[in-house]
Amino acid sequence: MPTLLKKLLLSNINYQNMLQTSITPFRHKLKKPLTKSKIKVLQINLGRRCNLACTHCHVEASPKRTEELSPEICDRLIQLIEFPEIQIVDLTGGAPEMNFGFKPIVEAARQQGKQVIVRSNLTIYFEPGFEDLPEYCAQNQVRIVASLPCYLATNVNKMRGTGVFDASVRAIQILNQLGYGHGELTLDLVYNPTLPTSEKFALTPNQSKLEGDYKNFLQEHFGIIFNNLFTITNLPVGRTLTYLQRMKLYAPYLEFLEANFNPNTVEYLMCRDELSVDYLGNIYDCDFNQMMNLPAKTPTGETLTVEKILAAGTLDLIDEIQTAPYCYGCTAGSGSSCGGALTVTSDQ
Repeated sequence: MPTLLKKLLLSNINYQNMLQTSITPFRHKLKKPLTKSKIKVLQINLGRRCNLACTHCHVEASPKRTEELSPEICDRLIQLIEFPEIQIVDLTGGAPEMNFGFKPIVEAARQQGKQVIVRSNLTIYFEPGFEDLPEYCAQNQVRIVASLPCYLATNVNKMRGTGVFDASVRAIQILNQLGYGHGELTLDLVYNPTLPTSEKFALTPNQSKLEGDYKNFLQEHFGIIFNNLFTITNLPVGRTLTYLQRMKLYAPYLEFLEANFNPNTVEYLMCRDELSVDYLGNIYDCDFNQMMNLPAKTPTGETLTVEKILAAGTLDLIDEIQTAPYCYGCTAGSGSSCGGALTVTSDQ
């Protein structure tokens, strides 16, 4: 069976498993439809190819994956970027830098005056053929959001692979030398909690306090600096979902997330002002829905593609956002998004 078809079938099976849990459907918890606001962010998943295979990766990226953007979809995305409403072009993967379309999209977006974010694993800078990336990103004023799930080497290497922590530190040192972390070049880091081994679940730590801990430790031990720390909850999607199911923790984890639902996060959910696009040009409300093959829909139930949006001449084709049980991950505690916590809660 072809790899892509197998992935889609597994996604549908996993989604059906989600529906069999006893938690409250997310849309019922909200008591009213979750709707789009004005679209500001275009998040593009350039492909699944990556030089790492992190244990918590919701995309299930790895060096063995070959799916990536085609030249035709890349051209259409460059047209989509021209919509004046789009302020931010957010590039993800896999390792976005490894997949086709990275540089053409960066340059097109910057020429249009858009902010460009690349979600980098940092270690890509040491792969053959990618050594120019730090200078390239600096020259194009790309905002780098980099995964560093802990400031301790043991935890990072356990989640992301042996030697990843040291390589990440070296990469940040290079970026600092180019002006990242101070001045006009922004470098943000991302914290992910380790995957649970029992039902003693915990919410992500207070983002502001943890940022201070990161900055103090990394400055003292490695002389490196960065701008912001984003704390992100592990949603039960991709490898995290597979792990939780294997450990028989999936249902308890969802129940924990629902029990910590914070209605104050809903207004700030990232799905409300973004479009997520896969490497085939299909449109989703967010990256997690993309990985679970839950497409965005128009009020008439039609799924969307980049080509359909271009033909319509408007980004405002979606009213209600598609939701699933894993949405509780974005609304638990202080909330979670690609930009970190959504609110501040007194108990975190």
